[in-house]
Amino acid sequence: MVSTTLLSSVLAAATLSSALPSLLVERGAGAIKCPMALSGFVKSSLIPTDFDSYATSPFNPDYVRGSEKFSQSLKFPNVTSSRFDNATTKAIEVTINDNSIFQTQKGFRRAGLQIQGDTNQGGPGTAGVRTLHFSVKQDPQRKLNLTHEYLNVWHETADYSANQFNFQTGTIIGRGGNKNTFKVLNRQNTEVWSTPIDETAWQNFAITLDFTKNTLRVYYSKNDEPLKSVTSALYNDNSGGGQYQIGILKKPTGTSDVVNSGYQERNLNEGQIYGGLFLEDSANGCVSL
Repeated sequence: MVSTTLLSSVLAAATLSSALPSLLVERGAGAIKCPMALSGFVKSSLIPTDFDSYATSPFNPDYVRGSEKFSQSLKFPNVTSSRFDNATTKAIEVTINDNSIFQTQKGFRRAGLQIQGDTNQGGPGTAGVRTLHFSVKQDPQRKLNLTHEYLNVWHETADYSANQFNFQTGTIIGRGGNKNTFKVLNRQNTEVWSTPIDETAWQNFAITLDFTKNTLRVYYSKNDEPLKSVTSALYNDNSGGGQYQIGILKKPTGTSDVVNSGYQERNLNEGQIYGGLFLEDSANGCVSL
């Protein structure tokens, strides 16, 4: 005979289980076919405090962030997996708020991920031919304010004087154009390709940088569709070394000195979800699609 106490415990557990949100379990089908140069995959077992330590985080725990540790600003969204994630990995969300001020850059609101091992000079990220993979998804609870200009993913030279490419969204300062698109810009800040932001789908991107031939090429797909080339190999000055930056850099409005001044709204709560972060060796034309 089941005791009253045991029956009550079982019923309570069932009630708690039904009250919890169900986790989405659909997994990506993308296969990595090329040697990996750097891995930014987030293991499913990681917890927020793991991102505050070099021993446990796939990223640099000190850069790029404000006074808050990554355990306070990074989130684990309940979303399906991106194309190159699987049962062992998960998505991560970079968020910004009023405290997201990096060093003395008071004009920006900024937080970002640098993959461990991606050194500023002479690292594996700037040798031969490299393809950076990343997928993005929008958080309806932390929408970006597209009246501002955002840098989401870029490669910055070692002396911080230029970016070999920018992956951006929003209103590019001093330009017209559609704010509701993701844009890829080359080193000369010329837009080479764009696509509308999809508010519900995973959007998958790959950018190949040939550091020998000085070219840039863009690949794109949605959800679990294979990536397709959307540009040819375009000339681009890839010199200068440096590192990949992945996250959010929100520029202010109403100023000519965007680094140090300008308008940013208060009570900021914005985010960008990322998945499938990795850099592969694309020698001999190898690109995982």
